[in-house]
Amino acid sequence: MDSASLTALEQQIKSANGAARLKMQPKLEAAMMQLQQDGVRVPARLRNLNEALIQEQIEDRFDNLPI
Repeated sequence: MDSASLTALEQQIKSANGAARLKMQPKLEAAMMQLQQDGVRVPARLRNLNEALIQEQIEDRFDNLPI
């Protein structure tokens, strides 16, 4: 994924909400892994965004647990 596509994905994630936002996390993570494999440093903003999405997924799972 080139930098323009990655920036577009980042903007899509930031403008989305709820389940649509969380569905994009695997694509972001795959793009980040590809950057690493290509020897390119993954920008901190993308690592932070990915971490935020992972945390949202975890929280979403706990919100659906019966008490």
